[in-house]
Amino acid sequence: MGTLSVRENLLFSVNLRLDPRHYSTADKQQRVDSIIDDLGLQDCAHTKIGTEFLRGVSGERGRGGSIGMELITSPRLLFLDEPTTGLDSNTANHIINLLHRLSRSGKTIVFSIHQPRYSIFRYHCFCCCCCVAGYHCCCCVAGYHCCCCVTGYHCEPFNNPSDFFLDVTNGEAQSTLDITSFNYDDKENCDNSNLLAVSYRQSTQYQRVVEELDHLTQGLEGGVGGQGQKADYVTSFWYQMRIVGGRMVVNSLRNPQTSYAQLALNIFFALLVGLIYYQIPLTLPEALQNRMGAFFFLIINMVFGNLSAVELFINERALFIHENSSGYYRTSVYFLSKIFADLIPNRIVPILIFSAIAYYMMGLKPAFTSFLLFTLTMSLVSLAGVSLAFLVSASVSSFAMANVLIALPFVFMMVFGGFLVNLNSMLSWLSWLKWISIFRYGLEAVTINEFKGQIFYSNTTILPGEVYLETQGIDYSTWGFWQNHVALAGIITVCMVLAYIQLRRINRWK
Repeated sequence: MGTLSVRENLLFSVNLRLDPRHYSTADKQQRVDSIIDDLGLQDCAHTKIGTEFLRGVSGERGRGGSIGMELITSPRLLFLDEPTTGLDSNTANHIINLLHRLSRSGKTIVFSIHQPRYSIFRYHCFCCCCCVAGYHCCCCVAGYHCCCCVTGYHCEPFNNPSDFFLDVTNGEAQSTLDITSFNYDDKENCDNSNLLAVSYRQSTQYQRVVEELDHLTQGLEGGVGGQGQKADYVTSFWYQMRIVGGRMVVNSLRNPQTSYAQLALNIFFALLVGLIYYQIPLTLPEALQNRMGAFFFLIINMVFGNLSAVELFINERALFIHENSSGYYRTSVYFLSKIFADLIPNRIVPILIFSAIAYYMMGLKPAFTSFLLFTLTMSLVSLAGVSLAFLVSASVSSFAMANVLIALPFVFMMVFGGFLVNLNSMLSWLSWLKWISIFRYGLEAVTINEFKGQIFYSNTTILPGEVYLETQGIDYSTWGFWQNHVALAGIITVCMVLAYIQLRRINRWK
């Protein structure tokens, strides 16, 4: 993670991948120190990896840190996917030197690489080149030049041997020999562009590789396991919650831009609403019109003001897939840690501040219990919108698609919220949509909280708040009020459960 230092990332890996029953804290620290020394990361051990907002270590050090996290368990076999891609030539050479030192310590390292320079290519013990036509050639790097000469290919002076080898396997280099000079059964389907592959298939090395592969696959007739198997975790659920949750908290503290923006946005809108509807009077008709307008504006802000939640699982999707499939932590641990780390600083605290400012500036019911019920309603409305955003975030992998999918249900919910259209006059086959509208439940709850027991008046008229609620078809009984909160809690629960299910359904092996 970019907000953590190299040492902190290694400690995160060692804490989750080594059994705490067998390794003490001192043992884990010693393992991390040993890896830092082996990888030559002493000078940047306390430097943060870096994010788009935070300057961090160089690309070489970042790749070294990633390799170090996988070396925590002392694996005998290490697979790497393009460890030098995106790095300059000198940095790529340092990474390969590092891998070469690791291979000399008894580890087998398998990785893919594109167009390496010769100083990198010569470190390879064995390489496999694939071409578009499906032919491939495997050989010892030390003997590749001999293989090319035997088949009539000649590398020009100053030509990079690895580039020349790729030209040969892709059919871009021409051989001085002809296919008829080889004893190959399928000459009709071959031409001079794949003589190296033809020669390789006739070699004794090819026969040895085939025999070894047949021996390895003899016990796999029933299929290859692994992808569908449940990960075996060496740490408990609560231990993982402490480690992963701690990382989420540190990440939030070191990357607080979203929290600051959310807090500033809520304070701004609270002041704006408070100034527009400042000290709403009890005189008709402005008492009713201003209150309903203010409540609708508040609900819109609570729902649409949390669109930033759609990035929660999209930002770290690749990191989650890698760490979860590698057995770092359970999906449930990651889900709960992300939820709590996001809800408290970005949702709960800003809502409390928003409610305190807006409520008293608008001059609503002075009773403190009414303020608490108002704050509870605003919190549930906001959390319902956030939970729907979490569901979308766990279901898609791009911001563009997430924004489309989250905006559509919000607009429909706003239309069927009861402010823009009378729900009792709607077509029967459309009226059911009101039961899934966050806006409807939020509006009814705050309206009952404010109007029940309130007296409005004009020069000659006195209007109890209950009369207005009856004209709007709103049930203001005790259950009529609390059923809105139960419905909002139900929406939150359903969306959270579905978000967790979607997170578990992510393809980790694609």
